Amino acid sequence: MKKFIKLNPSQLLIVVFVVSITVGTVLLKLPFSTHDHIKWIDALFIATSAMTVTGLATVDPGTTFTTFGQLIIALLIQVGGLGIMSFAVLIFIMLGKKIGLKERLLMQHALNQTSVGGIIKLVKYLFIFSITIEMIAMLFLAIRWVPQYGLSKGLFYSFFHAISAFNNAGFALWSDNLIQYVGDPIINIVISFLFIIGGIGFTVLVDVWKKRSYRKLSLHTKLMLTGTLVLNIVAMFFIFCVEYSNPQTLGNLSLGNKLWASYFQAVSPRTAGFNTIDMGGLDETTIFFIIILMFIGAGSGSTGGGIKLTTALVIGLATVTFLRGKNDIVVSKRTIHSSFILKALAITMISIVFVILGILLLNITEKEASFLDIMFEVVSAFGTVGLSTGLTGMLTFAGKQIIIFIMFLGKIGPLTLMFSLASPSKEKIRYPQEDILTG
Repeated sequence: MKKFIKLNPSQLLIVVFVVSITVGTVLLKLPFSTHDHIKWIDALFIATSAMTVTGLATVDPGTTFTTFGQLIIALLIQVGGLGIMSFAVLIFIMLGKKIGLKERLLMQHALNQTSVGGIIKLVKYLFIFSITIEMIAMLFLAIRWVPQYGLSKGLFYSFFHAISAFNNAGFALWSDNLIQYVGDPIINIVISFLFIIGGIGFTVLVDVWKKRSYRKLSLHTKLMLTGTLVLNIVAMFFIFCVEYSNPQTLGNLSLGNKLWASYFQAVSPRTAGFNTIDMGGLDETTIFFIIILMFIGAGSGSTGGGIKLTTALVIGLATVTFLRGKNDIVVSKRTIHSSFILKALAITMISIVFVILGILLLNITEKEASFLDIMFEVVSAFGTVGLSTGLTGMLTFAGKQIIIFIMFLGKIGPLTLMFSLASPSKEKIRYPQEDILTG
């Protein structure tokens, strides 16, 4: 018990996630959770995918699991998306317990914040925003699904997909995901609104809510909002142009549906995981482009994964600054500290190493799969996206284990894993500088 208490925040966060996934696996393996018997590895895969809000599935959630099993998946998604430590803090607050420094440090790591200041207030806002948005979205989805499926089933479908979308999980209760709703305005708008809002990050939402003026927003919020808008517009244009005549994706759709499909598939790869067109039928150029989007991911402190958009932006800005012969990264009359540049480089490099390792291992275990499909699967798992070209359901036992680890890594973050294995300490001695040749 003493050893458990002495764990640092990164280690304790990993332990909590492992325990939660284990409990979820056992619950999904219960006889009344499934219509038919499933293997332990599949129960573990689904539990990990739900807890890490990924959305990859080795079995069809809609036909394999009972309503109880689907409720367990929804619960795991909600806990994984908002953070199990956030729920723990909420319970502490409701019981009138004092939140100590240890809990605040855990929340800082869980929500990827730079300091513990205001962390409890952020958790309160997090729950208020999340529950309110999910309930409103559920009502809008019910307008479409209650007439189609009846009151009870329609409400449950609306409830499940509102949670899945807001938490960027990508789980759907149809075997073709949302392909049948490719041109449905309500489904496209509501689902995409949920995962875009969930993927921007709670810090950004709170900042926008409190300041309500672009000029007064923090630099992080400005970068996230501008970066998200630009990236989504570029992605939509790219997919529309490349897939326009592809008969397996946009080719046979009307112009209106082509626009809807291009929009939805442009905003989904950055960790949402829903799809309204067949991912297996995409042109290889589009597949590689989506891999890049999945690797970038959503925003810091959000329900999404990836290296995070701000990380990619910092690296891009650092490159531009170097090429312009300047020393400081200045954006909107604000200078980005060099420590954040080092952190962005560390996150990106560690992520690349793990992705490459995952691709190498999966190439060994999945002999029948193409290299591009394997790369897509690994990056999708790492970015906790959930999109697949069809490889997930054909994974070998070893392949499932590899993807499970990558999903787990993508959720907790590569730096959290590294910090849990090492104890970073400040250097007490500074040595003379010396130049080396680069480039």
